[in-house]
Amino acid sequence: MNPNPPPFSRRAVLALVGLGTALFLALTYMVGAGLAHGPLNDGGSHGAGKGLTGYAALAALLERQGWQVAMARTPAELKQPGLLVLTPPAGAKGEDLARAVEARRHIGPTVVVTPKWLPVPLQNLQVPLKGARPGWVTLGGTALPGWKGFLDEIAIGTAPLPGGRWTADRAAGQLPDPRVVLSGRGERLVPLVEGAVPSGPILAGFIADGGHYPALDAMALVGSDPGDANSGVYPLVVVFEPDLIDNYGLSRSDNALYALRLFDAASGGMAPRSVTFDISFNGFARSPNLLTLAFTPPFLAATLCLLLAALIVGWRAFLRFGGGAAEAPIAFGKAALVANAGGLVRRSGRLHLLAAPYAAMVRDRLVRALGLPRHADGAASEAAIDRALAVRAPEARPFSVAAAALRAARRPIDLLRAAQDLHALERMLKE
Repeated sequence: MNPNPPPFSRRAVLALVGLGTALFLALTYMVGAGLAHGPLNDGGSHGAGKGLTGYAALAALLERQGWQVAMARTPAELKQPGLLVLTPPAGAKGEDLARAVEARRHIGPTVVVTPKWLPVPLQNLQVPLKGARPGWVTLGGTALPGWKGFLDEIAIGTAPLPGGRWTADRAAGQLPDPRVVLSGRGERLVPLVEGAVPSGPILAGFIADGGHYPALDAMALVGSDPGDANSGVYPLVVVFEPDLIDNYGLSRSDNALYALRLFDAASGGMAPRSVTFDISFNGFARSPNLLTLAFTPPFLAATLCLLLAALIVGWRAFLRFGGGAAEAPIAFGKAALVANAGGLVRRSGRLHLLAAPYAAMVRDRLVRALGLPRHADGAASEAAIDRALAVRAPEARPFSVAAAALRAARRPIDLLRAAQDLHALERMLKE
């Protein structure tokens, strides 16, 4: 029977360690991935927003059509191949936007959607709306982007669009709110979508920058320079009227169908079809940290080695887990020292060798206690002790006889009895 049973079973310890490790890894991942910033569906005008001004419906539509959809939160993710959709707010810095677009000119096409509405989350209202879902918003007005330093040659403005109809190449549709329509104009702007009125405003177009974009040229409402096929640059498409492709506008099938055509043409037929919605300009930017670097090459190899080493150490600790540690075989203190010495003699099988030294030690103590001559030999000292004992206890066994019995004993039990008799005589003489 184990005198020190383990306080916990191995299963309990494994469950505690496993749960703690899982929670720690989950917390580490959340911090590294930036999930501590809260839900992405905050009612904003970005690819994860499910309110009227968001673009979650467009992302879901493209994904159902076979596109690979991702969200970008770091500068490195903005440089991934494929189509990039930028939906910056009105207060974004034009210089930052220009750098992001310029860095992609030889990587992939870019679609910039200008903001128009000021969304107000329903959860922020003093009187909550019954049945409102997370991310739902109400329109609190309009705000035109400044973006100084980005496409400064393009002028933008808002105006009512009578009838609210838009027209494009082999397509037409209806805007959800024709009272405020955002449009742009510029010399290098090639119209793709216009208001369905005479000299209609340009609601969407691409920049004629010398690149060769045959798919977009085929959808253009006016002829344009075909550009240099060897330029190696990708197109920049600007959607001025966000209600063409946001959740508000995609409630109409004509808008959704044209959005698919527009994105196919902007991608230039690349395969596989991938699109990245940027949300870094919308307040969800994630800066590099030690956690993300630890899982990024070339540091990933070192991280995997450390995790493997930790797993090995944990497994060895689990295998060694057991009951409480036994007491030390060699204790400390006088009593422990005597006990350890006695145990050592007992295990060695030489207990009988202690008989003569013990008898001599008792004799010497009695010589000092009785005031007998200290330099006499052993026999004379024992005889003197016998005489003193005969005076005090005539019926007692002589000391010399008890000492001789102790020296003659060989078995442990005989040694113990003889030593006890000798000790009793010593106490009798010292009283």
